[in-house]
Amino acid sequence: MGQKTTTSPYGRQAEHCGYPIRISELLSTLQGAVSVTRVSVHDIPNILKAKKAIKQAFTVQLSGAGFSIVEVLSTCPTNWGLTPVESLTWVQENMIPYYPLGEFRTHEEVK
Repeated sequence: MGQKTTTSPYGRQAEHCGYPIRISELLSTLQGAVSVTRVSVHDIPNILKAKKAIKQAFTVQLSGAGFSIVEVLSTCPTNWGLTPVESLTWVQENMIPYYPLGEFRTHEEVK
C-alpha cells in the first residue's frame, strides 16, 4: 500500500485500487494445489532459493501430482522510479513483510 509507480503516482490506495492479493495464500487453499511457494529475487541467497523452488515446482507438476506455482517477488525500478539498489531494498523492507516468503503447501503435505 502506498507504493508509487508510473501508473499510481500518488501511491496505491485501498479505497481506489483495493488491497493487494496474496496469491500464494489464496491458491494454497485449493484442493488440487500440491506445491505453492513464494520466493524473492532481491539477493543472491534468495535467487538460489527461487531457482530450487522453480525446479521443484516443475518436478511436481511433471509427476502429475497436481498444480504447482512459484510466486516470485521481483523489482521494477523503472516504473517504481527508483534506482536498482533502492528497488532491491524496497522489496526487502516493504514487500516481504506483506508477502512473507516460504512454502505454503508442499507435495509432502498432500500425500
